[in-house]
Amino acid sequence: MAPIVQGTGEVIVIMGVSGAGKTTIGNLLAEAAKCTFLDADDFHPDSNKEKMREGIPLSEEDRMPWLQGLCDALKERIIAGKITVLACSALRKRYREILRLSDPDHLPGRHNCSVKFVLLNVPVEVLSDRVNNRLANGEHFMPPSLLQSQLELLEIDVSEGILQVDATQNPSVIVKTIGDSLIQTKASESY
Repeated sequence: MAPIVQGTGEVIVIMGVSGAGKTTIGNLLAEAAKCTFLDADDFHPDSNKEKMREGIPLSEEDRMPWLQGLCDALKERIIAGKITVLACSALRKRYREILRLSDPDHLPGRHNCSVKFVLLNVPVEVLSDRVNNRLANGEHFMPPSLLQSQLELLEIDVSEGILQVDATQNPSVIVKTIGDSLIQTKASESY
């Protein structure tokens, strides 16, 4: 994949429920694009992580400061002209709109935002296996019991233009698909 053009700040959010592969794909995409990778989980306060460990879904009051912190961090990177790949669940449209506000030039309802979203689609049974395996290996704090609540929160509005990718494919194929799509999108926007 060719590097994304440097000089203009841009954020690519790899989104989906727990177990979709956000961190794996995000890291690989950032490596291929020669840019920075951030994991939204690293921005959660310990209190949020503890709630999730205990199988308690986060409330809106838990999520809003976390999302605002992400927005602020991304805004700094966009203003500095940096490219960033962010792994973030971004399950609801209003959460994605908060992340879009990290683009200082973004006007709600417009599609020419510097924050792009890619949904990793994975069947429920595959997600369940992945989450169970991660928990058994001590690789994540999210228990399988919260997967259903995440699936219920997931909202996809086709008007948002979110790229949807089959995340059961080989990670290199997924990264190439995302890269090819973003490159084509950037080329078509210049006309």
